[in-house]
Amino acid sequence: MQTIEQQIEQVLEQIRPALRLDGGGIELVRFDEATGTVYVRMRGACVGCPMSEITLKMGVEAALQDVLPQVMQVIAEDPDACESNP
Repeated sequence: MQTIEQQIEQVLEQIRPALRLDGGGIELVRFDEATGTVYVRMRGACVGCPMSEITLKMGVEAALQDVLPQVMQVIAEDPDACESNP
C-alpha cells in the first residue's frame, strides 16, 4: 500500500513532462492530512510566471483531486524558502 505522499508523487510525475516543456518543474514539499493541503515548490521557468497559478489550480490541483479525494487544495511555497522551514 502506497503512502499518500507516494501517490501524490506519482501524479506529479505525470505532470512534470508538460512543465519541463516550458522550462519549469514542480517538487512535493509536504502533505497536510489535517487540511488536505498539498504544498509544492515550483521550479525553473514556473517561478514567478503569471501562468503558474493557473497551472497549479487547473492542472496540478485538478489532477491530484481526480485521483486522491483527500486533496482539498494545492499551495505553492516560495521557491527560496528554507528546506528545513517549509
